[in-house]
Amino acid sequence: MATLLIRGGRVVDPSQNIDRIDDVLVRDGQVVAIGHGDGQPLGKADETIDAAGLVVAPGLVDMHVHLREPGREEDETIETGTQAAVAGGFTSVACIPNTEPPIDTQATVEFIHQKAARADTCNVFVVACVSRNREGKELADIGQLVEAGAVAFSDDGAPVYDAELMRRALEYCRMFDKPILAHEEVLELSRGGVMNEGLVSLVLGLGGMPAAAEEVMIGRDIALSEVTRGRLHAMHVSTAGGVALIREAKKRGARVTAEACPHHFTLTDESLRGFDSNFKMSPPLRTQADIEAIIDGLVDGTIDCIATDHAPHAREKKMLELDRAPFGILGLETAVGLSVTRLVATGRIGWPRLIEAMSTLPAQILGINRGTLRPGAVADITLIDPNLSWRVDVASFRSKSVNSPFDGWTLQGRAVTTIVGGRVKYRLP
Repeated sequence: MATLLIRGGRVVDPSQNIDRIDDVLVRDGQVVAIGHGDGQPLGKADETIDAAGLVVAPGLVDMHVHLREPGREEDETIETGTQAAVAGGFTSVACIPNTEPPIDTQATVEFIHQKAARADTCNVFVVACVSRNREGKELADIGQLVEAGAVAFSDDGAPVYDAELMRRALEYCRMFDKPILAHEEVLELSRGGVMNEGLVSLVLGLGGMPAAAEEVMIGRDIALSEVTRGRLHAMHVSTAGGVALIREAKKRGARVTAEACPHHFTLTDESLRGFDSNFKMSPPLRTQADIEAIIDGLVDGTIDCIATDHAPHAREKKMLELDRAPFGILGLETAVGLSVTRLVATGRIGWPRLIEAMSTLPAQILGINRGTLRPGAVADITLIDPNLSWRVDVASFRSKSVNSPFDGWTLQGRAVTTIVGGRVKYRLP
């Protein structure tokens, strides 16, 4: 049995309330033990990693990733997307079903599992469609998709627009204790928009997507969740009003969770003044007040998780005019750096809360056996250098695409080693 000893790192595991300098011993793909900080080795190992000065965390989990395969392999594949994941410190990703064809059959779920196994890079968990073909007209075969291994359901890229269909989906998924990951948008309000509706869109003469388009749908879905007691997860929350609605719902005991993306607590709509399509995303970049609300939501737990919404697009697609270019940016390889730079280094949150938001809670929401370093757990582990200053260079990305607005930025904090199932899958060169 292969053994791995991680020596002298700052072990941060929110699932066990651990935050101390210690050793972690891995044997045969499982965590065996965390030492007691007495400076004595846990035992001999086939390989030892010196983690002095590093944060040793349960493997990061990204619950919102577009791997594009099947159907849009020019943008990303399961192989390249999982390589980008481990380079960013993620040991598990949940892939979103807006593929071509959409993930609404057992065969498609099995196809993704097979491709992920062949790539043998990181864990890929499947989010399947709420509705057949993502058309919002009739429910997908949710029971069969759960049997095939789907961990959650979503029509992301579009909302589940029919309120009755959404209600039945929440009721049905409650039977399997699976969450619905909801894209919150009222299409009549946002149609034709390319950026946040506000002063900047007015000055630039560009169609706007108002905050109300997100907030109205969040309000509807919270109400349906409370009626059905189904599990609702609000994806990529971007507005102060959305945060407030979720906070109040949680106070009432609603079964609601939420995520925010690094770009939504880092960039504002002012970035669009250069008409660079790499800053075009849905939901759009909002205002500084929205950024502050999202960070406050992460601080107090209203926003449970940080997810990337990794949305690769081939270079030629993003080179179109702003109103024609697709929405979306890369996220996997910059998420740790942006989160450390904007949240930890500024003192807004500590390392335990960051790891909780990027590992423990996403795993719990998805119901997967990850996000912990408890003895017996799968040895998915991320080592992060909290002080490493590095320059973002899209030319070095492992993703197949390069559509990142952060190219050339200097960030603090980076994953330097990613261990999946006890095997080192990435080391920073």
